[in-house]
Amino acid sequence: MRGGVRTVNHHGSHRRLIWQVDEPTRSARVDAIIVPTARPVASLQQAATTARRLHCPLVTLHTRKSSADTAVRTLDPRTELIAIDVRGWSSLRLPEPKTSRLLAGTIFERLTDVSTKRNLALLLSHALGWKRVVFLDDDIRVPNPGDLTKAVSLLEVHTAVGFHIEGYPDNSVVCHAFREAGGSQDSFIGGGALAVDVKRNRTFFPNVYNEDWFFVLDARMGLQPVARVGRVIQATYDPYQVERARGEELGDVLAEGTFWLLDQGKSVSAGDLAHWEDFLAKRKRFIEQVLSMVERSPRIEKARGARMAETLMASLDRLKLISPELCVEYLRALAEDQERWQRHIQVIRQQKKPPVAAAIESLTFEGAPPLKYRIRKATSPELSIPSERRSPATRVPGGRESSQTIFML
Repeated sequence: MRGGVRTVNHHGSHRRLIWQVDEPTRSARVDAIIVPTARPVASLQQAATTARRLHCPLVTLHTRKSSADTAVRTLDPRTELIAIDVRGWSSLRLPEPKTSRLLAGTIFERLTDVSTKRNLALLLSHALGWKRVVFLDDDIRVPNPGDLTKAVSLLEVHTAVGFHIEGYPDNSVVCHAFREAGGSQDSFIGGGALAVDVKRNRTFFPNVYNEDWFFVLDARMGLQPVARVGRVIQATYDPYQVERARGEELGDVLAEGTFWLLDQGKSVSAGDLAHWEDFLAKRKRFIEQVLSMVERSPRIEKARGARMAETLMASLDRLKLISPELCVEYLRALAEDQERWQRHIQVIRQQKKPPVAAAIESLTFEGAPPLKYRIRKATSPELSIPSERRSPATRVPGGRESSQTIFML
């Protein structure tokens, strides 16, 4: 982060919280690459190529425009693939977070599924005994797959390792506008490209914007040991959408307000009512300052500036509804959720490691509709897409038997 306008109302960088490591000279095996996706399967081609080069399975979790069937029929048959359709969230064997109940039915409820998919992938990783996995979004490209093996080598001493994000910056609507209007704005590590030590990590992805910041946070203490290495490239997208701005504001406030404390060497528990009252006032002044910068900037085209201003006004409108009490209550609920998550995964860790099919089946409650999935081992280059066969019935926890279709090679 170089040059640009700075302000007392916003920390444009949290870089000092990340361990700055030298380029690792060693590598380690990646147990799996995990991609939550809702886009057409073509968006998975880059991740599939990376997984093949690293000789590790690609785990894809599908909704909307994407499906496990399409993935297994479309992606290169040399890719070892575990493709799961994530439908019927209430049937998933995931702890119900207090943070989600707190926001349910309110204007702040987040109606997206990326956190659910990532949490499901974490449970699958625990069930299968995977230790080092890499989360990638379907709009992220990895120029050098070796960067992923270097990242996981750092997991011996770090809970999570992110990457330098090139291409389009990874920021909220407000921070995008701040940068574009001349502000000094960096980006933090994020779940779009994140190597994780599954066994060491204590947390989950809450269903709120900036869920990846909270994933690397111990809500009773502070940031877990995290580092950054290598590079990935984020595809361009349009951040200036009113609904995006509204949906991001609570998570942006909670994350930036919490990391404001960490930047000062304080713990998360220092976030009392006085802190949040002061931070919410800072946030209001910051957005108003960004709005003024956008309106005065000679380098922002008029029509684009109007769209940016509209989204900033949407952020301000949503900010008015956020209270210090809600912020305190949310962080307390997050701490409780993290402890509940630990108890949940301890049970999974103690169980005998099942085959992949049985592990997937165990992700839903007994009696609930099973997840639809496809499993495919990697083929040699000359082989074509495999034919469909039925797997033998597999008994899973709770006594249910599965006859899901599996692509056997």
